[in-house]
Amino acid sequence: MTTSEAPRSEATRYAPAWLELREGPDGAARATELLDVLRGRLAAAVSSDDGERPLVVHDLGCGTGSMGRWLAPRLAGPQHWVLHDHDPDLLELAAVRTPRTSADGSRVTVATERRDLAELTADGLAGASLVTASALLDVLTREEVDALAAACAGAGCPALFALSVVGRVELSPAEPLDTELAEAFNAHQRRADHGRSLLGPDAVAVAAAAFARVGATVRVHASPWRLGAADRALTAEWLRGWVGAACEQRPELAPRAEEYLRRRLEQCEAGALRVIVHHSDLLALPRTGGAA
Repeated sequence: MTTSEAPRSEATRYAPAWLELREGPDGAARATELLDVLRGRLAAAVSSDDGERPLVVHDLGCGTGSMGRWLAPRLAGPQHWVLHDHDPDLLELAAVRTPRTSADGSRVTVATERRDLAELTADGLAGASLVTASALLDVLTREEVDALAAACAGAGCPALFALSVVGRVELSPAEPLDTELAEAFNAHQRRADHGRSLLGPDAVAVAAAAFARVGATVRVHASPWRLGAADRALTAEWLRGWVGAACEQRPELAPRAEEYLRRRLEQCEAGALRVIVHHSDLLALPRTGGAA
């Protein structure tokens, strides 16, 4: 799992402490409406196999494994999770913390793969029941999303991508600088990263089009973070990253942003700040098996 909301540095971006902070709000935000549709498709797949084959779930950019901790207990039947990440420490942590039983008490097993997502192909997903990821699409390029859609289509498996940023943030109480910082942050998310032009807030629209081109039925549902007094630690860390990225993109904002951040952090500490960070979840169902 990536952390595109607070990209102050690579160390911060993938730090287990940040991933831990966001796990609760992530779980509360994910669109259960899409999960209801997905369950129907997966149940049909298991039924066609007489229930003998476990669901094989590939979790891309798994981070500490929060997607598995959220999803595995919500799906019935035996499951085998294949966790993908480039960081061996995160892979080890995710593997240890993945649930070992599903919604009906069936066994859940785990394997890990340390690989670059650019290497993922339909052959690598052979036998997959589902590809999933959280907070991933917005840190990919258009070409990488196209390749991912093609790989899922080639393997004939559904794909569930949660919590992609869509470029909208609401802070209450509102301030005049909110809009400028949001625009600068969105530009930062679309930046070139080691020669890769990232999709940032355009990711959901690009991914929806990419999966539609390969014949999938695509559903998108809102999955916003709603941060309040109980989320002070996450809100404060998000604010620092959000303002920092905006100022990195537009250094001329820094003088005003410094005072803005101080004031916002005071509001956060006092429990007086409310933040909605808008995301979307995307479910792509392959044409094999029929449209949902």
